[in-house]
Parts: sequence; structure tokens; C-alpha cells
Amino acid sequence: MSMEIQNWEYGAEGLKRVYENSKWMVGIKNWKPANDIANIDCLERHNETDELFILLAGSCVLLSAVEKAGGGLEISATRMEPRKVYNIPRTLWHNTVTTKDVKLILVEDSSTGSANSEVLQLDAEQIAAAKKLAAR
Repeated sequence: MSMEIQNWEYGAEGLKRVYENSKWMVGIKNWKPANDIANIDCLERHNETDELFILLAGSCVLLSAVEKAGGGLEISATRMEPRKVYNIPRTLWHNTVTTKDVKLILVEDSSTGSANSEVLQLDAEQIAAAKKLAAR
């Protein structure tokens, strides 16, 4: 085990896991085309673990959705403020809508991945609603 202080940075598109141990992971998430307001078309959820986001720079809107009793989704949007910690509880549908200058820190359980997560493709009406909410 190294006894030196380590540090990481990441400047390319998308997410990179910069630190990981057996319990948790820290990632740096930057803008990527799929998270641009023009391209938002899905939500995801992690069924076993929470996920934390911290906005360092730029702008990010957290989209979230709960399933309505009669079917469909109730979508809402939270505009992130810098240096606040935002928790996405397990099973909550969510996505990030980001600007090109965004820099987020992401913290989650190291076991979180495609095996215990789902992606939900939005229909045209849901996409329009999500874009309208994110643009506010």
C-alpha cells in the first residue's frame, strides 16, 4: 500500500472512475453529448445503492422521476448548486443534464453497475417534458 498522498483529475468527455476500493468509488463526470439537453432521451436507476453528486463547475440539472400509480412517470428537475452534496436514493429514476463546462464529482458504492441498474428509454412526450423542466 502506498503511503503517499494521491490525486487525480480528468478532462475528457463523460465519466471516469478515478478512485475505487472494495466499498466505494469516486468519479469525475464531465459533459458528454448524451447529457446535453438536446440529446436527453433516457433515465437510469440503481436498484441497490444510492449515488451522490457534487457540482464543482458549470451547470447541471438533475432529472428525477417516480412511477405513477396509473402508469407513466412524474418527472421533476433539480438545478444543482455548487459545493452542495446531492443524494440520488436507490431505485429513483434519474439523469444529469449538463452544460459543456460542467465538472461533477460522483460517489457511489463500488458494486454499482449494469448488473444492478436499469435504463428507461423515454417516449417523445416524456423527452419534451424533461427538456422543458431542464431548461427552466
